[in-house]
Amino acid sequence: MNYKSLLIGIFTSFLLIFSHTGAKAQGENPYNSKIVFIEDDWHEALKQAAAQHKYIFVDAYATWCGPCKMLKATTFRNKKAADFYNKNFINVAIDMEKGVGPQLASQWGMQAYPTLIIFNPKGEPVLGTVGYIKAPDLISFGEAALKK
Repeated sequence: MNYKSLLIGIFTSFLLIFSHTGAKAQGENPYNSKIVFIEDDWHEALKQAAAQHKYIFVDAYATWCGPCKMLKATTFRNKKAADFYNKNFINVAIDMEKGVGPQLASQWGMQAYPTLIIFNPKGEPVLGTVGYIKAPDLISFGEAALKK
């Protein structure tokens, strides 16, 4: 076996190993996707919702909030939930304690975090829920809002 054939064989082996490992990891992980959020920009979410004729999904959170962190680590990373929300909504995550957050918290009557709210494309609230929610329930929540 010559040097060139040996190098080609090694290179091919590496490609096969790494491509198989990546495909296996993606296929088995239900958290290989995530809901894509606009960060802390309510006006941009309104603009995109009007342009795309989509409802807005708001994750109103606080940085110290444990259930908020759980949502980000699990529910928002569930592939089915991510696919559903990325397809059907303009998603925006707003830290309710900085920037425009405190003003919106007052305007929306925030009582606890996380608060999840769905607005129509005009920025009018349609449906809301408070607290941690699992992926199947988040999908049901979104489906219910789209029917209103």
